[in-house]
Formats: sequence, C-alpha cells, structure tokens
Amino acid sequence: MRPDISLTPDSEVKSFRGNGTTSAAGTHVISRDEILVPEPVNNNNLDIPDSKLPRSRSLETLKREFELSDCLDFVKVGVEAIIEDQVTSRFEAEELKSWNLLTRTNIFYEFISWRITFIWMTGFFIRYFFLFPLRFLICFFGVIWLTLCTAVVGYVPEGPFKRWLNRHVSIMCFQVLSSALSSVIRYHNRENLPRDGICVANHTSPIDVLVLACDNCYALIGQRHGGFLGILQRALARASPHIWFERSEVKDREAVTKRLRQHVSTPNNPPILIFPEGTCINNTSVMQFKKGSFEVGSVIYPVAIKYDPRFGDAFWNSSKYSMTQYLYLMMTSWAIVADVWYLPPMFQGKGENAVEFANRVKRAISKQGGLVDLMWDGQLKRMKPKPEWKERQQEEFSKKLKVQ
Repeated sequence: MRPDISLTPDSEVKSFRGNGTTSAAGTHVISRDEILVPEPVNNNNLDIPDSKLPRSRSLETLKREFELSDCLDFVKVGVEAIIEDQVTSRFEAEELKSWNLLTRTNIFYEFISWRITFIWMTGFFIRYFFLFPLRFLICFFGVIWLTLCTAVVGYVPEGPFKRWLNRHVSIMCFQVLSSALSSVIRYHNRENLPRDGICVANHTSPIDVLVLACDNCYALIGQRHGGFLGILQRALARASPHIWFERSEVKDREAVTKRLRQHVSTPNNPPILIFPEGTCINNTSVMQFKKGSFEVGSVIYPVAIKYDPRFGDAFWNSSKYSMTQYLYLMMTSWAIVADVWYLPPMFQGKGENAVEFANRVKRAISKQGGLVDLMWDGQLKRMKPKPEWKERQQEEFSKKLKVQ
C-alpha cells in the first residue's frame, strides 16, 4: 500500500496517492479545493457581529503584522499546480483507464508480451490495410459529392424550397463524410434541436462540426481561406448563409458581433454554430467561453458533445499534429463514437451580463456531458496569463493582511 500524504491541515483530508484518484477528467494525482484561494478566517474579517467584539478594540487594533501562515494557501495552490497543472493537461491526449490497442495514447504497450503483440498486429493489419483504404475512398467521394450538391443548390432561387433542399442535402452529405470515420453518434433530447438563433457547444475536434451537421443544418462562422478549402467554403456559401471573415476582420469584435446580429435577426436563417472556447480541449473539460456570442441578445441552444476514447481519441492536438496527420489518425482508429445532448434553449436573464450568461451556459454543458467545468481561458495554450489574473491574487492576499 502507498502511504497517504496530507495536503491540508484542516479536518477535510486531501490525499496524494501514487495511483491517482479518478473523476470525470480521467486519472488525477491530487484532489483540489473548489476555490482557488480560501476566504480569510472569520476572526480577521468584519462580518463578525459587533456584540462579539470587545468594546475596547478599535479598527486599528484589528490590524496585525505579516505572519508566515498567511502565505500557506498560496504555497498550497502553487504546489498543486506543480504536481498537476489544470491547464496544460487539457491539451494532451486523454489518459485511458485501459489500453485500446492504439499507439496514440499508450505507446510501446504493444510489446509487453507476445500475446498482446499478436493482437495488436492483427488490429494494425485490419485498420491500416482494410479500413483505411476504404475510408479514404469514402472521404474522397464525400468531398466531391458535397461540392457538387452545394453548388447545385446554389443555383436554386431563394425561397422555402431552397431552404428545404439545402437542409436535406447538407445532412446527407455530412452523413456520407461521417462514414469515412466509421462514426457512431447517439443523439439525445432531439426535442431541443436548434431551429434558429445561436447553437453553442464544447470543442474537442474539427469533426465536432461533422458530428452535429449529421443531424441538423447549421450556418458556420470562420475565417475565409484559399485553395481547396476556399473552394469548399464558396460552395457552402452558395447553398446556405454562412459567415466567412477576411483575416483583417477576424479580430474586429464589433464587425463579428454585427454580422452575428444580422444573421440571427433574418427570418428563416439556419442556426449558427459557434464553439465559444476558441480552441480544442481534450474531451475531459469545458474551459472559459468567450462572451462575444452571448452579447448578441439571441436565444442560445447549448449542446454537449462527449466522445468515447475507447474506440479512438477525437482530440486534435494542433501543436503536435497537422490537419492531414490528424485526419490520418482518425481514419486509422477503430471508430469515432460520440454522444450528443441537446439542452433546452437558454435566454439571458434580467440584469445578467454576457460573462455571467456565458458561465451559466458553460455549467449546463459541462454538467450534462460529465465534463469538468474550468474557469481558465483556453488561449493560455498559446499566450501568457493576463495581468488581471495576477492582480486578482495580489488583491486576495492583501485582504488577509489587513481589515478592509
């Protein structure tokens, strides 16, 4: 047995175990407090009734000098971050409880014994020499079919028939493309299927669009590209009112918000699909939502997506794999198995700002999908923490040293 090492001095025991503790995010080394910095002890704040304070004491006498114990909460949080970083671990492949005979998450496991090696080699032959060529042909046909069908729909005059045709053609084409990944998708609560407004979902992979578009027609928003991807974007734009931005417009929040308002205010437009996290997370958590899509004032349809990693890891580690490598890994996996939950539509409450609304939607998605709700910004993957985060911790620390 491994000894438990207490991490907190209070009555609630937090333990460090070598084999980890299991939660929705997989295997964790430590168990954390829900709050980043605990509130000051009761005898140091002003919430104590006046009747319990000695009459001889004044505000000046409540102030005290710095004590070493004042910084222990921050030291504890720092040690937790060193043992297990909550942010960077979300941008790596999810650690599995059992090996799925794929080398992506557990490399060199196939050489543990000759029996496992034989089973792995049999699976390797099936995946690479039978499934992959078949999936590649289906993908090639699906892309050509999508381009042709959307181009034809683009020549149909605007009206109810074109919207009906576009919906059915879009779902049919994306279902063909999903078969190139041997996708098995289970949709729950379809009575909440988005019909208009804005649909927001947690983001694990570029194929999130494929998973959702197999069941409903969406308008997409993104940066305009050239080359082959640009041909697909122009074909899709002819069939449905997608929103493509030039590179110079992507960082213009006012322009993005204006285009979103125009889209949701136009009758009969399909719901627009947005991933507010802005980056791919490894199927274990939901990170901070950007508030832009929640400032439009439209109805929000939350959608929770959860992949089953036993058959294939759908997470795209963009810092490690290119798009071509990622699609190759998807096509050589066993299958892509996912559950999709449509949540009831949500509206911004009276007196609720965009940030609070975004956090409320994020909590609903994380709860339904069995994901960990994190306050961190996913863009920490590419940039340094904002100065406001440091200032917030400094402010909390100052509250422990003096009476406000």
